[in-house]
Parts: sequence; structure tokens; C-alpha cells
Amino acid sequence: MASLSKNDLKNYLYILIGSIIMAVGYVFFITPYKIVPGGIYGFGIIVYHLTKEMWGTGMGFPIGIFGFIVNIPLFFIGLKYLGKRFGIGTLIGFVLSSIFIDLFTYLWGDLPLVENDALLSSIFGGILAGVGLGMIFKAKATTGGTDIIVMLLAKWTKHPIGFLFIIVDAVIVLFALLAFGDWKIPLYSWINIYITGKVIDYILEGANYSRTVLIISDKYDEIKEKILFQLNRGATWIKAEGMYTGTERKLIFTNVSRRELSILRDYIHNIDPKAFVTVISTSEIYGEGFKKLSDEE
Repeated sequence: MASLSKNDLKNYLYILIGSIIMAVGYVFFITPYKIVPGGIYGFGIIVYHLTKEMWGTGMGFPIGIFGFIVNIPLFFIGLKYLGKRFGIGTLIGFVLSSIFIDLFTYLWGDLPLVENDALLSSIFGGILAGVGLGMIFKAKATTGGTDIIVMLLAKWTKHPIGFLFIIVDAVIVLFALLAFGDWKIPLYSWINIYITGKVIDYILEGANYSRTVLIISDKYDEIKEKILFQLNRGATWIKAEGMYTGTERKLIFTNVSRRELSILRDYIHNIDPKAFVTVISTSEIYGEGFKKLSDEE
């Protein structure tokens, strides 16, 4: 049996901690108010509350067990059609998520941590779910469910993945509206889904989003000095030609952090207010001064 690498252990720790944090968000904030954050576990929340009312007991059909049952066939379908990308990490992810959701529900019940405040609960539930899912995704795993469904739909329909996620989550949220007949539930759910997505982006991309900057200016020598020797960043000359005038220009291509962008922008404004500057948000840059390629291995 092959030994686990340090990177494998780190990823499994991310999945473990992420599953716990996500479960806390669901049990203490999301589930009690019938908020449906999309995904298989969101559908599990609908089933939980419907069966709770149907059975007339204090608890409904366990959300974690529901997610586990649905995820098992989806997992094997994903392996067949999508390959090893849904391997051991995803299996561990949805098993641990299911266990912790039901464990915390058993220990705590389905009473909200914050009573009579569905909005605050949808916000904090979204934050915790986003942190947990972000850590799981950072370990190159998923919690299965609609992640696999969306990948399959993308493969078969050729539609963008982001668009398909919106469609699938929208369908699940609409099921909540039909099931409970309360317009506030889908509205709170969409707030929760939006916050979860933003927090996931923050976890995966970090606070200091990098920026790609394209600069056209007659003061290119001064700007070069600023970039190379004060910001300590690299840059590249690109020969450019004005389409209308035919004039040859030098285009400066560089990558900087968000903080450095502010410094560079103010400097360019002071020395050449007529400069043409294009800023592109960039989530990942690999190379000297930024992330190492080995960080993604």
C-alpha cells in the first residue's frame, strides 16, 4: 500500500475540517429556517421538513442519510462518465459531510441558534457553508450531488458549467417554494446561495486577487522604472500599432497585486494623465513573485 504524501494528508485534513464547518452552517443556521442552499443537501432539507410534518415527530428523514443515498449512484455514474476526477476525495467529502450533518442534528436538534432571524441565519449559514465547501474544493474534492449532475449535463449538453449550476439550484429552490408555499424561503435561499458562492471564491482565490495591467503611455521609461525597481515586479514590452493612426507604440504588460495596482495607478495618473490603462482581474498567476506551479500539484 502506497504511503500518503504530505500533500495528501493536507488535503484530507481540509476535507475533514471543511465538512465539519459546512455541517455547522447547515444544522445551526440553514436547516431550522427551511432555507434551501441548492445541491443534494438542500433537497435533503426539503425532504427532512416534509417528512417531519408527515410523521408528526420531532425529526424528519435525516438530511445526511438522504445525501449519502443519492450520492452513491451519482458517484459511480461520475466515475464512469467523468473519470477519476471524482475519486477518493469526493467519496470522503460526501461521506464526512453526511456524517457530521446528521451527528450535529442528533446532538442539537433542529432549533435555530439565532431565533426569529431567518435573514441573519441565511447570511451566517452561507458564510460557514462557503468556508467549508471552499476548503473541500481547495483539496480538489467535492461533496458530490449536484456537482456531478452539473458536470454530466455540461458534458452532454455543452452548456457552460456556471449556467448549469444556476439552473439546477434554481430548480431545487423552486421545489422548496412548491413544498412549503412560502415566498420568503426561496428569497432567503438565494441570499444564502449568493453568499456561499462569494465565500467559496474568497477561499479558493484569496483576499489579494492579482491584476493583469496593460499600459500604453508616452512615459513608458518612467513607468518601467516604477514597476521594476519600486514595485519589484517584472514586465514585458509588446510592440503595438494604433489601428487608426498606424503609429507604433510600446504596450507594457505586467501583473501586480491589488495593493500594488493602487500605487501604480496613482503614479501613472501623476506623470501621464492621458495614459491608456486596462486592468484585468486575474484569479491565478503562476511564476516568480506569485504562486508556484507546484502549489497546485
